[in-house]
Amino acid sequence: MNRTVKVLAYVLVTLAILLAVVPLLIPVEPAPNTRPLEELVDPDSQYIDARGVKIYYRQSGVNEPVFILLHGLGGSTYSWRAVFDDFASQGTVIAYDRPAFGLTERPLPGEWGDENPYSNEAQLEQLWALMDTLGVQKAILVGHSAGGAVAIQAALEHPERVESLILVDAAVYSSMSAPAWVRKLFNLRQVDRLGPLFIRLVSGRAGKLLERAWHDPSLMTQDIVEGYFRPFQVDNWDTALWELVKARSNPQIKPRLEELSLPVLVITGDDDHVIPIWQSQRLAKAIPDARLVVIENCGHIPQEECPEEFLSAVEAFLVK
Repeated sequence: MNRTVKVLAYVLVTLAILLAVVPLLIPVEPAPNTRPLEELVDPDSQYIDARGVKIYYRQSGVNEPVFILLHGLGGSTYSWRAVFDDFASQGTVIAYDRPAFGLTERPLPGEWGDENPYSNEAQLEQLWALMDTLGVQKAILVGHSAGGAVAIQAALEHPERVESLILVDAAVYSSMSAPAWVRKLFNLRQVDRLGPLFIRLVSGRAGKLLERAWHDPSLMTQDIVEGYFRPFQVDNWDTALWELVKARSNPQIKPRLEELSLPVLVITGDDDHVIPIWQSQRLAKAIPDARLVVIENCGHIPQEECPEEFLSAVEAFLVK
């Protein structure tokens, strides 16, 4: 019996040493085929400093109301291309890339102070800084998927700055971040070092995930695929996404939805495989007087796959 215990103890100690040492010995080279951000942006690209981060944004229109478009995980300003000009025709539209996405700067650990630019709190501060710098006092927030949760957080924190909400397949009841105890493991030196490799592995399935977001994947052209994969060419894209995974927590907004007292439109595709339709239906019921529009034969990204129906729902909402 004593011999068995000793053998077991030896095995456990050996495994612990291997787990502690081996990850530190695995080489982690920079992601291949990447370039500095400056080489990928267009000459007329617009940037703004928001809480110490260079945020890429697009703006069009001169009148009110002001629409601010918040993309979801894996998205960017590119996700709004099919409806951007239509929003501009109704007022002023601003779309921007949140940190870790699109063509926004990707700060690395050691390049920021106390405030992690990838945290939920920092991303709200970046929104306010963007609005302040561009002279926007109040806006209609249009949030897609995870961007919908950001929009709701913003309305709860500073309702005086949000005119109304348009929530598109919003990720409120689906967890898009790891539990707190898992995020603590992510910060272990051994795990943290291999994080970017894990991100590259997961991102290798990005094409399949993009197809899953569409009701009819045959509508996805090669240009669309290339548009979504363009940010993977930016230096340190994998490290930035890993920092987002570590920093991102589930926003505590579900218990507070009844506090929203502004006009809210909830839009969903009836064939959303990412945020199932029942979640948008539940969201619309939880928010007082929210209006729900279900677009038929449409997936997770209605502003791209079904832009005409999407815009019709938005225009009807704005008239009321």
